[in-house]
Amino acid sequence: MQSARAAAMRGRTMSPHDRARALVLTYGWNTTSYQILNPGFTLWFNRDGTAVAGYVEYHGVRVVAGVPVCEDAAMPGAVSEFIADAATAGCEIAWFAAEHRALPILEATSHDGMSVLAIGAQPVWHPRVLVRNISTHRSLRAQLNRAAAKGVHIEEWSAERARRAPELHACLRAWLDARSLPPLHFLVESDTLDSLDDRRIFVALRDAVVVGFLIATPIPLRNGWLVEQNLRVGNAPNGTTESLLFAAATTLDSEGAEIITLGLSPLSLHTPLLDVPPPTGVRALFTWLRLHGRRFYNFEGLDTFKAKFRPERWEPIYAVIGDRRHLWRVMLAITAAFGGRSAVPFTGRVIKHALEHELERVKNWRRTHDRARSP
Repeated sequence: MQSARAAAMRGRTMSPHDRARALVLTYGWNTTSYQILNPGFTLWFNRDGTAVAGYVEYHGVRVVAGVPVCEDAAMPGAVSEFIADAATAGCEIAWFAAEHRALPILEATSHDGMSVLAIGAQPVWHPRVLVRNISTHRSLRAQLNRAAAKGVHIEEWSAERARRAPELHACLRAWLDARSLPPLHFLVESDTLDSLDDRRIFVALRDAVVVGFLIATPIPLRNGWLVEQNLRVGNAPNGTTESLLFAAATTLDSEGAEIITLGLSPLSLHTPLLDVPPPTGVRALFTWLRLHGRRFYNFEGLDTFKAKFRPERWEPIYAVIGDRRHLWRVMLAITAAFGGRSAVPFTGRVIKHALEHELERVKNWRRTHDRARSP
C-alpha cells in the first residue's frame, strides 16, 4: 500500500474535489467525512496534500465539518496547520460534528481554551440488527405491511439512472415545498442527486410512480453508511420511509457493512452530559429550542423517529469552539452555515416561514371548526 505522501504527490494533477474524494475514501472515519464533497464547501489541504478539511466561512468564523480527514498519526499536525492558516486569515474556528475520539487532539492543539458543546447524538446499528429490529417490532413491521399493501416496492437505482431521472428531482422539490423551513445546507444539504458517485440510492415506487427515496453515504474507514436523506412525498403511503430503511439495511448487511447510522439528532435527549457544562447562556438557548423549537424545526420529533428503531447505541456529537471568548459569534456562524447565508437574513426567513406555517394551521383549524358548526 502506498504511503499517504506518495498518494498525495500522485494526486497533485487531480482537481481539488477528486483529491479530497481520494483522501475521504481512504481515511474517512467521521460520519461527516464524505459530506465535505457536497456543494458549498471550501476544501482546504495541508502543505503536503495528505489531509483535507471542508468548511464554510461566515462572520469571520470557519465552520468545519468534523475534523480534517487524514491518517490518524497525521491528525494533530493537520489540526495545528489548519488553526494557523485560519489565524493568518483572521478567522476563528468551530469544529462542528466532531466525534468523541477527536476531542483529545482538539484540546491538545487549543491555545486559547476551547469550549466543547454536546450538540446531539447519532443512533448507530449493525445493519443486521436494524433489519431485525424493524422486522420483529410489531409497530414497525405493521408499517412495512401497510406500505406493501398499498403497492409500495423498493428498488436500488444506479447513480447514472438516478441522475437522469426527473421524477427524483420532482420528488425532492415536493418534499422541500412541504417543509416549514427554507432548505438547509452544510451537513443537511438536500441537493445531492447530482453527486451520487459513491452513494447508494434506494427508490420507493407505487404504480411505477416515485413516492420517496433514500440516499446512503459511505463512512469508508468504518465500513459503514450514513442515511443522509430518507424522504417521501405527501401522498406516499404510511410505512414508505420504514420500507426504504429496511431495504437499504438489508442490502448493506448482505454486502458486509458493519454500521449504519441515521446521523445527528440535534439536541437529542440521548446526548450524554459533559464533565464541564456549557456556559449558562448556551444551556438556556438549548433548553428554549427543545421547548419551543418545533415551530422552526421538530427536534423532538426527529429524535423520537430515530429512537423507535431501537439503536444499539447513541454516539455523542460535539461542536468544539477554538476560543470560548467568541462563543456567540461562532454560534451565529453555525446558524449561517446551515442557512447558506448570513445569520440575520436566514433567521428572518426562518421566522417568516414559521409564522406563515402557524397562520396556515390556524386557518385550517378555523375552516374545520366552521364546517363542524354548519347545520
